[in-house]
Amino acid sequence: MTVPVRLAKRLVELITCSRREAELYITGGWVMVDGIVVEEPQFMITGQEVTLHPDASLTPIEPATLLFHHTDETTLINPQTHSPDDTSGIHKLRQHFFKLTPCIPLERGATGLTVVTQDFRIARKLHDEANTIEQEYIVEVSGDLIVDGLKQLNHGLKFNGKPLAPTKVSWQNETRLRFALKGVIPGQITAMCEKVGLNVISMKRIRIGRISMAKLPVGLWRYMMPHERF
Repeated sequence: MTVPVRLAKRLVELITCSRREAELYITGGWVMVDGIVVEEPQFMITGQEVTLHPDASLTPIEPATLLFHHTDETTLINPQTHSPDDTSGIHKLRQHFFKLTPCIPLERGATGLTVVTQDFRIARKLHDEANTIEQEYIVEVSGDLIVDGLKQLNHGLKFNGKPLAPTKVSWQNETRLRFALKGVIPGQITAMCEKVGLNVISMKRIRIGRISMAKLPVGLWRYMMPHERF
């Protein structure tokens, strides 16, 4: 009877590497057991075939940032909701789903682009610069706009008793407004619309800074590419 051993130990025996190197290969998603990727160094095996990917690298795993087309609370970020159209080329790992920090929350009741990250630098930037990074929303509305309502949406309204900073608001079509604004306060867009005679039916965030949601499908996520910047 074959005695079970840890995957990391078996890999050390197979390729003559250190235990630390074996663990890096495994957590990096480069090791397969009977053709299936296993990312746990402590995984117990007996007589299964263990193989190392020919392109295996010991480069430390970089923290991941994920861009998600949020639709409702039942849709989650997990390996199954990864967009098949992701062109980042980043090797998908289980480790990428741990210790994710949500950044720049959506407006109340909104759907659209959200950001979660393992990278403390990105989390800190989006927190510290939240008031200067422009966000873009498409807002479906109903009702009758008051006289000079569009002008007031762009500048002149108050929220929570304080004047709002100038905002770029324009009509997309007869029922949709485009809002481009910085330092969004929760509930701000709905309140702005109500003050000029409009009711909000739906809101979708389509851009944060220089990163657009583009064609990211509803309920799916992709990796933020190394060259992308907010």
